[in-house]
Formats: sequence, C-alpha cells, structure tokens
Amino acid sequence: MLLKESTSLSLLHVHQSFRTKDEVIRFLIHQLKQNGSIASESAFYQAVMDREALSPTGFEGGLAIPHGKSDTVLKASFAIATLENPVTDWESIDPENRVELVILLAIPTAEAGSTHLSLLSEFVTRLTDESYKNRLLTASTAEELERRLDQLDVEEETATQMDENTPLVLGVTACPAGIAHTYMAAEALVKAGRELGVEVKIEKQGANGIEDRHTRQDINRAVAIIYAVDVSVKEEERFERLPKVKTSVASPLRNARKLLETAVEKGSRTQQEGSNETNQSDYTQEEEKESWKTEVKSSLLTGISHIIPIIVAGGMTLAVAVFISQIFDLQDLYAEEGSWLWLLRQLGGSLLGQLMIPILAAYMAYSIADKPALGPGFAAGVAANLIGSGFLGGMLGGLLAGYFLKFLKAKVKPQGTFAGFISFWVYPVVGTLFVGAVMLFVIGRPLAALNNGLLEWLSGLEGANALLLGAIIGAMVSFDLGGPINKAAYTFCIGAMASGNFIPYAAFASVKMVSAFSVTMSTRLGKGLFTKEEQEIGKQTWLLGLAGITEGAIPFMINDPLRVIPSLVAGSAVTGAIVAYFGIGLNVPGAGIFSLALLQGQSFLFGATVWFGAALIGAVISTFLLLYTRKHKKDKLAKEMKRAA
Repeated sequence: MLLKESTSLSLLHVHQSFRTKDEVIRFLIHQLKQNGSIASESAFYQAVMDREALSPTGFEGGLAIPHGKSDTVLKASFAIATLENPVTDWESIDPENRVELVILLAIPTAEAGSTHLSLLSEFVTRLTDESYKNRLLTASTAEELERRLDQLDVEEETATQMDENTPLVLGVTACPAGIAHTYMAAEALVKAGRELGVEVKIEKQGANGIEDRHTRQDINRAVAIIYAVDVSVKEEERFERLPKVKTSVASPLRNARKLLETAVEKGSRTQQEGSNETNQSDYTQEEEKESWKTEVKSSLLTGISHIIPIIVAGGMTLAVAVFISQIFDLQDLYAEEGSWLWLLRQLGGSLLGQLMIPILAAYMAYSIADKPALGPGFAAGVAANLIGSGFLGGMLGGLLAGYFLKFLKAKVKPQGTFAGFISFWVYPVVGTLFVGAVMLFVIGRPLAALNNGLLEWLSGLEGANALLLGAIIGAMVSFDLGGPINKAAYTFCIGAMASGNFIPYAAFASVKMVSAFSVTMSTRLGKGLFTKEEQEIGKQTWLLGLAGITEGAIPFMINDPLRVIPSLVAGSAVTGAIVAYFGIGLNVPGAGIFSLALLQGQSFLFGATVWFGAALIGAVISTFLLLYTRKHKKDKLAKEMKRAA
C-alpha cells in the first residue's frame, strides 16, 4: 500500500522540538484538525489518551506509534513528527527507548478493524528495517519525508550490489495452511540475513503454490539451504547438493539468526572438505532424534493435507445425491444400479471409500522419500483397503513405504548406464512388492483387527463413555486453538472419519465455534472489562466461529492464558460431550456452519438443533467464566493499587 495516500504534506513535520509526550500528541492532533481529518481536537485527544492508558505505544529504537479510534475522525489519516531532541517520558516496550520518531494514526470507529490494522501493520513491517526508519529520521524537509515514506527500493538495490563473496543462503518456508507462518518465517529469515551480512533468498511454498522460485543460478551459488517447513518440500531434489538445516516453520520467528549462522557454518565446512554432498555427520544424536520426530510429523501433516480435498469433495458429492433423492422422492432411482443418481452416489462414495486411504499413504511416503515413494505408498494404501485396516493401516503403510524407499535410495544409487532403470523400475517395483507383502501378510491383519476394534469401541460408546470421549475432544480443541494439541484431536477425528465413524468429527466441528462465540459474547456483555482492541476483535470473531476458525481467540489467550484457557476448555468440553452423547455424526471436514445440512445419526431438525445448540451452551459457559475471571482480575488489581496508594 502507498502510505502517502493516507496523509498530506501539512501533516509531516521534521526536526520539531518538544519537552514531553503530551506536547507532541497535542501538536499532531492540532495538525490533523487543521487538515480537516478530525472534527474535534478534545474528543480525539481523549481517544488517544484512552489508548495510551491501555499499553505502551512506544516501541524501541526511538519509535512511537500512538493512535486513536473515534467517531470524531472524518477520514483515516496519520501525522508524523521527527524530533530534534528525544522525548524520554514516553512509556515504551523498551524502558530505555528515547522517542525521536512519532507517527500518530487517526482512525474512524467504523474502520477500526480494517484501516487501523492495515496502517499499523504496514508501518511496523517497514520500520523493522533500520535503514527505512533512518531515512525517515534524516529527512530534512516535509517534502523529502513524503518521498521517503514509500521509498522501499533502497534495500533491493543494496541486495543487487552485494559483493560476490557474500555467502548466499537459500530457504524454503511452508506450513500446512500455506498462509501466515509461511510468509512470516520468510520475512524473519530475510531480516536476520540483513543483520548478519548474509544474502538470503526465500522460496515460499504456500497456498498460492511456489512463489519466488529459486533459480538454477541461485542454487549453484548458494552455500546452504534452510527448510523451515511443517510439510514436505516440493521438488526437494533441486537442492540435493546443498548442506541443509531443517526446522519447523515457526522456528525462524524465534531464532532466525541462529539458523542462518548454522547454515553458513555448514556451508563453509562442506566447501573446506571439498565435497558437493550434504554433510549430515555433524548432527548430534539429539538433533537426529528431533529430526526423525519432525519428519514423521511432517509426513502425517502432508498426507492429511492431501486427503482433505478428497474428503470434502466426496462427502459433498454424496450429500448432493442424498439431498436430491430425498427432496424429489427419488429413493428408487438412488438405489437402481446404473442410474444417473446411483452413479453420482458411487462417485462420492468411491472418493471416500477407495481413494482416500491410498492418497494418505502415498503422500506420507512422498514426504519422506520423494517421488520414488509414491508407487509403494499408493500400494500400501490399496493394501490397507484390501484388508480393512483403514486410516491406521494407511498411516503406518505410508511410513513403511517412505522409510523403505529412503533406505533403498541410500543403498542402491541411480548411477551410470542403469540410472534410469533404477529410478523408474527398481525403486517402484521393489518398493511396491516389499511394502505390499509386509502390509498384506505381516502387519496388515493385526492392524485390521486393531482398527476394527477401535471402530467397534467408538460405535458402542454410550452414556458416560460417549460423554467422556466428547469432553476430551472438546478440551483438546480449545486448549491451544490450532496448536499441537488441537491438531492431535483433529488427526484422531479425521482418522475416525476415514474409518467410517463420524461422531468424533461432529463433536470437533461443533466445539470449533465455542471459543469464537465466547469472545464475542464476553466483549459485548462486559465492555468495561476488556480493552477497546479486545472489543474490536470480539466484534468479528463470531463470524470466524461460523466458518469453523478458532484462531480469532488467540490474542485473548496470549494476553491472559491462565484465565482464558481454562474458561474456553470448560465450555468446549461440555459442547463435545453433548454432541457425542447424542450420537451425531459428520462426514465432511471444515464445513463450518454449513455442516448443519450434512449431519448424520439423528433427524435433520433434532440433529441440527443439538449440534448448534451444544456450541451455544458451551459458549455461554465459557463466557460466564471469562467474565468472572476478568472481573476478579480487575478487582484484584484495583485493591493492589489502592494499597499501593
């Protein structure tokens, strides 16, 4: 976005002299009034000071970004002042911060959740670049400051002029959703590279496919590559010669500098040894163990991410066939073999019953050993279907295929005249025969018995047992709102769904609405207990809840985990228990409120009422607990302040 579109020359002031924070704020507010951006100086001043009372708007490195949201703001704007002498009384995240760059945001109340966040995030992102901030501080005139607001090409020019001897480290970032963490990890690595004097180029393998693909020239020049991923890397064979550092996609957000230092060190050591092969011998035993755990987790997430579209497509196709037969009274046609409605029913059923497990196993194997493992992986999934070992068999079969092919590739390398024969015949044929035989004649039967036993147990859950299962699922969903525990519950529910039991996922889907509904209800009913930012977030989270998205409540959990987590877990456990107790099922993941039309196990009206009603009951319980604990916290703080006075 172009920042200069939200300001004007009269709102930009350089080398101003003020003694206190209050003088700076009043000066910039007066400029906003003169510019026609606000209707009342006093009303907007009160809005800014209300925000200042909540938490520091000073950051570090001489920066402060005060802001106010008010109906008196006529148009979203910002004013800037660079200070001749730093102001020292500005409450900041860094206690030693001496403010010399002030950016005051003025946002209409109606745009609090959109323009406000866009401007704030844009400034914060740009100002993490020290050179950008310094260019603003050193502007000698308002005109120069205006030009530099959107001057972002200096960094690119510097990168192209780097010395040939500057080490180049490549990176690949990817998360299961392929959205936020993929890009945040990339930005963290690039920033750390600038600080260390290392050239960093990141390929993002996200929701939009491969972005900023590494060129052959970059790969040939690079000294190492960092994989910050939670899923398998696409076309990993491109980077075969490079020393590798593998970690999770969240790791660069915590220790990007350390990752880069490790990558450069490995690259230097490999070059000194005169080897073009990746040197893995310097891993410690602990690192190898952690790498194995990460590989298994990545394999499972990769497999699940590939079967979700199959489950959604198959389940919705089957649901359409059922709806048509019921609405138009075509049950006979639905059951008539070879009819168009029967074929539509078979299409959806085949996606769920025949393709899902082989795709799971194949892409789990692919995650571990790349393309040569696809054939044996599919074979493992087909074998799992043949012997009835279901999701459990497909999952273990995928791991078996992946690790056997990884072993085979290490022992039988495609070299010389027979390279093509080994890659396209030996790997898939030997792998398929070995994995298929093991699945069919060794571990398949015990797995099938275990899978059938689990299904019988799930199907036989009634009364207290069903309540307990639903409560456990509900508690896990809201314990970390999309974190490892939430994902463990998700994996269990998907596995049960793949094996034909749809009750766990129905509980999971209903619980996903609880946290979002609770946040909205709490912030609306107890406005005095929550900050204005929390209230703004609360206005929107209920919509996220309808879409089955729990992450809207994360800011509340981070700010006050000891009170928020138990409150959300309690309501969620009740919701999960209710849905499981009534035996309501759901065979399509991720459908949100649209799941109402796809529920099974009860009549449509009763099932929909219980499923959605359970989410509301859980939300009411969590809301009560959130309000009670927040009020208790506020009263406790008030008593402490009174004693201190």
